[in-house]
Amino acid sequence: MIIIESYEIKNIKPAIEIWNEIVRAGVAFPQEDELTEITGDEFFKAQSFTGLAVDSDSGEVLALYILHPNNVGRCSHISNASYAVRADLRGRHIGEIIVKHCIEKARELGFRILQFNAVVATNIHARNLYRRLGFTELGIIPGGFRMKDGSFEDIVPQYISLT
Repeated sequence: MIIIESYEIKNIKPAIEIWNEIVRAGVAFPQEDELTEITGDEFFKAQSFTGLAVDSDSGEVLALYILHPNNVGRCSHISNASYAVRADLRGRHIGEIIVKHCIEKARELGFRILQFNAVVATNIHARNLYRRLGFTELGIIPGGFRMKDGSFEDIVPQYISLT
């Protein structure tokens, strides 16, 4: 069974390993620099919530997400999130578990909208999941994401109302 736990320092190694796997691939996250144990702990603690998908039997961390305001002040009711599933476990619906948990956590924290600024157009699995969960695609920003190889890919911002 998969449960979602709040990030704690005891899970820093698997958390940064999963996060950095996405950063290294260079096809989804905007970050270019990998997290260290120090910068990772600071990063995960700075979020409104960092959730870890954990196998309840083994205690193994399978995936994680971060949730935070998308902006400040008059737009701070809009949240933003990023998701990372271990590469060897993709296709097992763990992403769906963490996105659904994130939606509920965002509501719990008082956010009114969950918005994704930069879903890469070629990330078809994520886009299909978001569509199934009720997200609305807002259009296309041509060449909005620079891939690791230096080419540019379109991004598809999207949102879901939490009210």
